[in-house]
Amino acid sequence: MEPPFSHQSLFAPLAPLALVAAAAAFTASLTPSLIPREGVTQGILAGIAFLAVYGAGVALVGVWRWLGLPRWRPAWLSWLAWAVAAGTVIFGLARVTGWQNAVHAVSGMEPVESARPFTIAAVATLIVVPGLILGRMARMLVVAAANGMARYLPDRVALLGALLITATLFWTLGNGVLAGAILRSLDRAALQVNTLINPEIDRPTDPAKTGGPGSFLVWEELSAPGRARIAAFPDAGQIAEVTGQPGRDPARVYVGLASAETPEERAELALAELIRTDAFSREILVIATPTGRGWIDPGSLSSLEFLWRGDVASVSVQYSYLPSWLSLLLEPEYGVETARETFHRVYEHWRELPPEDRPRLYLHGLSLGSFNSELSADVWDILPEPYDGAFWAGPTFTNPLWQQFTARRTPDSPAWRPVVQDGSLVRFATQQGIPDHGDAPWGPLRILYLQYPSDAITFFEPETLWRRPAWLSPRAPDVSPAFRWLPVVTFLQLFTDLTGSFRTPIGVGHAYAGEHYLDSWLALTEPEGWDEPTLERVRTWFRARGL
Repeated sequence: MEPPFSHQSLFAPLAPLALVAAAAAFTASLTPSLIPREGVTQGILAGIAFLAVYGAGVALVGVWRWLGLPRWRPAWLSWLAWAVAAGTVIFGLARVTGWQNAVHAVSGMEPVESARPFTIAAVATLIVVPGLILGRMARMLVVAAANGMARYLPDRVALLGALLITATLFWTLGNGVLAGAILRSLDRAALQVNTLINPEIDRPTDPAKTGGPGSFLVWEELSAPGRARIAAFPDAGQIAEVTGQPGRDPARVYVGLASAETPEERAELALAELIRTDAFSREILVIATPTGRGWIDPGSLSSLEFLWRGDVASVSVQYSYLPSWLSLLLEPEYGVETARETFHRVYEHWRELPPEDRPRLYLHGLSLGSFNSELSADVWDILPEPYDGAFWAGPTFTNPLWQQFTARRTPDSPAWRPVVQDGSLVRFATQQGIPDHGDAPWGPLRILYLQYPSDAITFFEPETLWRRPAWLSPRAPDVSPAFRWLPVVTFLQLFTDLTGSFRTPIGVGHAYAGEHYLDSWLALTEPEGWDEPTLERVRTWFRARGL
């Protein structure tokens, strides 16, 4: 008796219609998205796009057969499909340099002579061929299992069971074995970076600095990002040199992951160190939640320290040493817990101080830091006595408050620069500044977002798999006019952009410029005694350092 399901050779011809659709996806993936892509990255994306669409096409063919619909496949169809697919791929590779230069143009980058089409083709081949072989092997397992179960079950039930068993097997191997090995490798690499001691950064000798004599925190336990934060610029001398007025050293407190065992203990240490360094006597106090690996963008707080001539205190508590995307996947609740404990300790002490003698209190965070910072304060707890404001830069697309504010924008404002009511509570800034809110003043609580429309960490949407994003119409100045939404492909492009958003020129993607931080803090805190020439000197200072 013949088995109900036939085996297919590992090297059997590809499904013609699925092949043509996959080639179209390959070429579509070469078109512009939010940021430029190097040859290797583009090759990986093109290969994955090919496999994704080919797999979907084969699945549709399988459903067609499952339903018992008529089949029509003349001998010449495969040859025609290969010719069309090859022509489509060659067309895309011939156009890829122009497409990439369309992104370079709006990113302020010099055009490239070549986007390396041969590199793209080679890398994509290294993705596609093993992927197709793996898919064929999976099909063999399904057929073998289905034929075995068909002895006791109806054919369609046996096939469904075989699909579930094979999917479970591949998921277990991929998620439990392969992914586990990759994550362990990433964890070890991130831990080494976190504990690295830079010989160019000396332990402070000033008792007023965290990690120095008398500090509650051990210098070696602060982590590499923490030590860099304590040693960051500007100091009093640099402030005086750039602004032309006397300055003081900012107060910076940083608690490393190794400084204490639990989030509660680290938050207590942060408060104790703030009190020890007399941070509550400053004009401005910022609770700055770091990114996943503990990093504080140098330009984000130094711009505020310039504006207030050093009369600023900031506190940060590390919750992870993993990259933000990995921290968000593996331990999202841990960052929120640490941010809440830190805010609660600092806020309760701040609230007990006489209003006329305490600093203005602001929250701040970049990327995953903004996500955790948003969730650090319960609105019902602060309603009687709110903090002064929040400045969140590069918010992730998962930020809950950001999502709510963006959804409530006025109909005539674009999704990439929303206007929410009269702007008294929340405002949005881009490279072009903050939109005009007329004569509407700030309210008692001020929230400001700085976001670049070319930042996929902010504007990635899972729904782009099947739906055009609202931020493409109208599109922002730093989004290429050649960027077109395409189902499935745009989703893959944006996901690729998300993983590479840090590798862009300053002022594009997820690389936020010091001068834009400066203008944002200026609008939020409104310091006195500044004129445009002096502000421009500070902006020039940042530009000269590539920040």
